[in-house]
Amino acid sequence: MRRRVTIEEHLDHPPSRVFPYLADPCRWPLFAPAVHSRRPLDDGPLRVGQRWAGVDRIGPFRVRFTDVLEAVDPGRRVVWYSTSPWSSRVEYVCTPDGPGTRVRADYDGDVSAWLRGLALLPTAVLARVLRRDFAGLRRVLEAEDRTAARSS
Repeated sequence: MRRRVTIEEHLDHPPSRVFPYLADPCRWPLFAPAVHSRRPLDDGPLRVGQRWAGVDRIGPFRVRFTDVLEAVDPGRRVVWYSTSPWSSRVEYVCTPDGPGTRVRADYDGDVSAWLRGLALLPTAVLARVLRRDFAGLRRVLEAEDRTAARSS
C-alpha cells in the first residue's frame, strides 16, 4: 500500500546545525527512536549513490534494509531511498526560518511484507510517529548548546 506523509517542523537552530544530522545516517540513531543502526557500505565523502546498511526497530522486531543517497544539495536538501521492506523515499528540505530552520520532510513509500500494516495507520498517526524524529533532533541540538555553554 502506497502512502505519502509530509510534515513541516521548525527547529530553533540554523540549517548549518540541522542539515548535517539529516544528511548523515550514522547520526540518525542519536535522535530517531526507530533507528537502531546505520553502517556505511561505501567509502568516501557524501555522494549520490552511496549506501548504508540500515536496521530499524519496530516494536520487538528488527527490520534490515539499505539506505541509498538519491540527491543532495549540501546544507539545503537531501533525499534518501530505503530498499524493501520499506521501499520508501524521504526528502528533507531545510530553509532558514528566522534564526532557526524550517524542515519539510516528505515521506513516500510502498511498504512490503508484514510491515504493510503500518501503511494502514491514519495519516495523522503516521505524522505523529515521524515527528518524534524532530523532537529527538531538538533534544540533541539543545544538549549540544548546553555543553557548549558549560565549556565557555
